[in-house]
Amino acid sequence: MSRFTVPASAIACALIVVPSIQAQTNTDAGRQLEEVVVTAQKRVENVQDVPLAVSVVSESQMESAGVREFADMAKVAPSLNIRAADQPVNASVALRGIGTFAFGIGVEPSVAVQLDDVPVAFQARAFTDLTDVERVEVLRGPQSTLYGKSASAGLINITTRAPTDEFTSLINLQATTDDEYRGAVSVSGPIGSRLKYRVTGSHSDFKGNIDNIATGKTVNGRDDTTLRGKLQWDATDALTVTLGMNYSEGEATAVSSLSRMSPAARLRGNPALSSDVTMPGIVASEDNLRISHDVEPMARSDGFGQSLKVSYDFANDFTLTSISSHDEFQLDDRLDVDRTSYAQIDNFQGGRFGANVVTQEFRLLSPADGDIRYTLGLFYGDNDLTRRFSRGPLFSLANWYATAGSTVKAVFGQADWTFLPATTATLGARFQDEKIDYTFADIQNSASFRGSSTDEASTYRIGLRHEFTDDFMLFVSHATGHKGQTYDLTTGFNAARAAAGPVEPETSKSYEIGFKSRLLDRSLVLNVTAFNVDYEDFQQQGIEFIGGAQNYRLTNVGTVKTRGVELETDWRASDNLRLNGAIAYVDAFIDKYPTANCYPGQTAAQGCTGTPQRQDLAGKRLPSAPEWKLNVGWDYGIDLGSRPFEGVFSGSYVWQSEQNFSLNQDPQTVQESYGILNLSAGIHHLEDRYRVTLFINNVFDTGYAVGGGNQFGNFGNQLATEILPARDFKRYGGVRVTLSY
Repeated sequence: MSRFTVPASAIACALIVVPSIQAQTNTDAGRQLEEVVVTAQKRVENVQDVPLAVSVVSESQMESAGVREFADMAKVAPSLNIRAADQPVNASVALRGIGTFAFGIGVEPSVAVQLDDVPVAFQARAFTDLTDVERVEVLRGPQSTLYGKSASAGLINITTRAPTDEFTSLINLQATTDDEYRGAVSVSGPIGSRLKYRVTGSHSDFKGNIDNIATGKTVNGRDDTTLRGKLQWDATDALTVTLGMNYSEGEATAVSSLSRMSPAARLRGNPALSSDVTMPGIVASEDNLRISHDVEPMARSDGFGQSLKVSYDFANDFTLTSISSHDEFQLDDRLDVDRTSYAQIDNFQGGRFGANVVTQEFRLLSPADGDIRYTLGLFYGDNDLTRRFSRGPLFSLANWYATAGSTVKAVFGQADWTFLPATTATLGARFQDEKIDYTFADIQNSASFRGSSTDEASTYRIGLRHEFTDDFMLFVSHATGHKGQTYDLTTGFNAARAAAGPVEPETSKSYEIGFKSRLLDRSLVLNVTAFNVDYEDFQQQGIEFIGGAQNYRLTNVGTVKTRGVELETDWRASDNLRLNGAIAYVDAFIDKYPTANCYPGQTAAQGCTGTPQRQDLAGKRLPSAPEWKLNVGWDYGIDLGSRPFEGVFSGSYVWQSEQNFSLNQDPQTVQESYGILNLSAGIHHLEDRYRVTLFINNVFDTGYAVGGGNQFGNFGNQLATEILPARDFKRYGGVRVTLSY
């Protein structure tokens, strides 16, 4: 895998650029940045007035950085990491190094995702195209007080465009040199004087970047179709009713390729089954994009969700809102377990996920202009999840069916009190009651289990902010987070696990201090946040071996900590040039975990001791948590001398330090530091009616992985390392066309 590393001096330059900017004369008048509004605290506010660590990614930033789907968001939010997996349902989202990577169906994420005020309870539903999106807000740190039990590490809040009063249409088309095709159409307008609509449809097709030489097909791609609609009825000047609908279907063929393999490796330890026998033509290397599997990877999903938002503005400027939602999702999956095309050993696994989710929220907002402003709310959620799974027929046999249910009821509130002209105190609290239940039918071993548990919890947030001027605000805050208990419903669930009860709840305590500023006549925004968060009973997935095959086990990882500094800036440097950038230093590590599973092949000399064998992970970094991450973007307008058209040169650069994909610190699953440069140039109409853009992604052709695994046990306890190649593992180009009327 080719490498491109940013030296420490380059990072230092990124950090010291601000003083040189501040030394400029007052030539920036008239280049003020537009106001950016967010709903991070469940009311519309200017992001510079919100005393939270929140990043806002606009539609134009996503365009410049080549963000086309949810997983691309990690390119523009430096504290955000999104880890892909062999199927979308197993992908994970982490903020500041904290996320939940787990296969169990009842496991809540640590980072919540919300789409148009509706929580996405089953996170796989979020991994779709970001079509017709107005903005994405990334709230870092615990957000449990306002957003509940799935936000112990943060929240991603996605807002799509609203229906318009006049007819508008938008068409987006994209094609690439490696055969990816995307298309989206959005239309919006009125139906009479008080009724308006918006309908959006999109389709994307990417065959993949890995060749399966056993079947002649290309895999590690996606084929997705998404439909989204909004119908807004302004029944009166005070009452607004919005009906939302979204449908998605798709198929992913994510699969890993061999990056390293010992010459002594033999399938299932059989001396006769060398790699040239079991997967002829495959040569393991860090640039390998070929596999030989006789079972094609597949994750086929479809989901349908509906929401109803009713908002009433009282004469005294109070607003009462009701948000109801229902969502159904299912996914069928299949994977080659033996990782070869050897006909005599043909082992595969697969099954079906299912989710049925109902939520209801009532929210009362006080007027926004008083000295005391508050939000009060009630929340109800009901999740019913199912999983059917089988593996075989030759080794590591499994056949089971599980259900997981969760019902949560909560009351929450937050108040801001401006007790001095420029000083505001914040106090928020949430109280919730949750009941969970499960059934597990182990068909393979003729056993069945069931159980239930309840959990009551409270979280809070306190904060203080002081506005030294209209353009400089300092804030401090303390917040707690809570993620509910769960049962580890995966292969290997047995009487001992059932008797042990649920995995304990995950709790967090966060401390933040930061400032938000607007400089150079508001042409420059500079925000800095320092944070320290402690997690108790952190829920994370480790590895255990059953029948010689690798399995995953959810457990409580004692105590973990994350601390660091985040810097974000946006600068309209001239009438033609706009720059944005961010850098995050995140020290996410395990404080106490003396009984962790060993990594495959770990010896006593390497710290794997005892019966059963265990290792102490105290002081080790959390998985998928790079210490440094940097992103820079720019847009430069070029006067073509032919109005109403303008040339645009844009680009983005993302760099991150090394990360390990494994909790158990497997040295074979480390992704070294890398940097990715994307460039684009195009012509656009000054009223945004037309835009044609040519782009090159991964200019330096830097191969990197977004996931990794170790097939040590599958190949006779010998080195066999896999990587999941990124979509842009290889350099590619393309063209995007946007038409707007």
